[in-house]
Amino acid sequence: MKTLEWENNKLKLIDQRKLPDELTYVYCDNYKDVIKAIKNMTVRGAPAIGVSAAFAMVLAYINDVDLNKAAKEIKDARPTAKNLFWAVDRVLNSKNPLDEAIKMYNEDMKINRLIGKYGAEIIDDGDTILTHCNAGALACVDYGTALGVIRAANEQNKNINVICDETRPRGQGASLSVWEMQQENIPVKLICDVASGYLMSQGMIDKVVIGADRIAKGGVVNKIGSFMVALAAKRFNIPFYVAAPYSTFDNEISIYDTKIEERSADEVTHYGKCRICPKGTEVINPAFDIVPNDLITGIITEKGIIDPL
Repeated sequence: MKTLEWENNKLKLIDQRKLPDELTYVYCDNYKDVIKAIKNMTVRGAPAIGVSAAFAMVLAYINDVDLNKAAKEIKDARPTAKNLFWAVDRVLNSKNPLDEAIKMYNEDMKINRLIGKYGAEIIDDGDTILTHCNAGALACVDYGTALGVIRAANEQNKNINVICDETRPRGQGASLSVWEMQQENIPVKLICDVASGYLMSQGMIDKVVIGADRIAKGGVVNKIGSFMVALAAKRFNIPFYVAAPYSTFDNEISIYDTKIEERSADEVTHYGKCRICPKGTEVINPAFDIVPNDLITGIITEKGIIDPL
């Protein structure tokens, strides 16, 4: 399953807003369509956003748009994921935008399988693994980072079970991660976000593996709620791993200097189309939070498992 594909000078994206009920596609024939898809989360997940941004630059190039202008607009689509900025700059500095984007597309699939290979080493037969949000094939071109680790362990015939928390407010764990595991016939259960600490206290979770949107000095930025999961894992001595490619690393800044995206209040006040709080309720809706290094057991990359920065 490919989250995105380049077809006939258009970018084809799975519309992740429709999953798990519908598997449908969106076609982008100009760079502004890709920006819209990134903003409204038709495509999401740091690696997938990065490669989509690369093809947005290709579409700008094909349509004779000034690439510096397009680059700035694409970078403004979402402020937190490092891969977005990395991908735009890489294409901007290349001699052939299409060749570079296709190279990045193929690299992503290779890198994710390497992450899976190294990550499977920390998974024992019989483990139950908790994952937060979606860092699977849908967050990348294919295969996935955190879920790639789980896929690789399953391919090694290890007897594993997966627990996905729902990941409010958009529910990517419930709608996307559970769906991906079901497609692979990997045993999976869904829990409320607030239940992970209880399960850990009862000895029902052996490892935690999550993805990352940015890794910098001092820690990791990932989907909101990751910090609370990490705290609970630390309390109960459960290994907490982050799986991410080197394109997610930002060695130049402290993790606390990362701009955390604030998203629409509607994501919190509504569940789907159903309003769940009084009209006019004020909302704080950060899309990401910070997991400091002292809560992280290791970072699984395409070059092996390393210590936090």
